[in-house]
Amino acid sequence: MITNRKLDWAALLLRLIFGGLMLANHGWPKLQKVIDGRLDQFGDPLGIGAPASLLLAVFAELLCSVFLLLGLFTRWALAPLVFTMIVATFVVHGSDPLPEKELGLLYLFAFLAIWLIGPGWYSLDARLLKRI
Repeated sequence: MITNRKLDWAALLLRLIFGGLMLANHGWPKLQKVIDGRLDQFGDPLGIGAPASLLLAVFAELLCSVFLLLGLFTRWALAPLVFTMIVATFVVHGSDPLPEKELGLLYLFAFLAIWLIGPGWYSLDARLLKRI
């Protein structure tokens, strides 16, 4: 039987693991590209230009990951992350074999799972909104 407390711990673990990994391994390196002025050294999967694509990816993978880690505006923060993983998996790696899509799929379904179960009791959303 899954209790609410177990779901709260599961939500915390998912937020910390997937939010932290996204921030450290994807968001931070993309921010470094922006800081170094390498905005044109990024793909343009949406047809909006490489600089705009990079800035949107930084917004999702860095800023939204911080919100996810804190459990603040969690479901709102997940929307750009889910969109980014859909683009990465099905557009950027669309013609690649499944092993190349695996990481994007793992993030995508982890983010969807967090969205379904909510941020949990151990989140700023729970403290500030007094509800989950």
